[in-house]
Amino acid sequence: MLRKIARLFVIKTRVEAYLIIFALAVGAMERGKGYLGEYPGTGGWLLFWACSGSVMLAGAKILDALRYERERSASVDPA
Repeated sequence: MLRKIARLFVIKTRVEAYLIIFALAVGAMERGKGYLGEYPGTGGWLLFWACSGSVMLAGAKILDALRYERERSASVDPA
């Protein structure tokens, strides 16, 4: 039963990855807007862009991990 529940938290397809990246981006932009209100000026803008950059890095890592997992499973199961 726990194995079935654990499978819900595994990213299996690129569509799931894109949905997760989108959710991360929405949250990061909301946090970035908060930074703009809290730190007006250049500091706020730098933090805003840092939030968006972190999503880009995380998204690239998620997509690379999917590609790696697919290649690894293809090499283990040549069927």
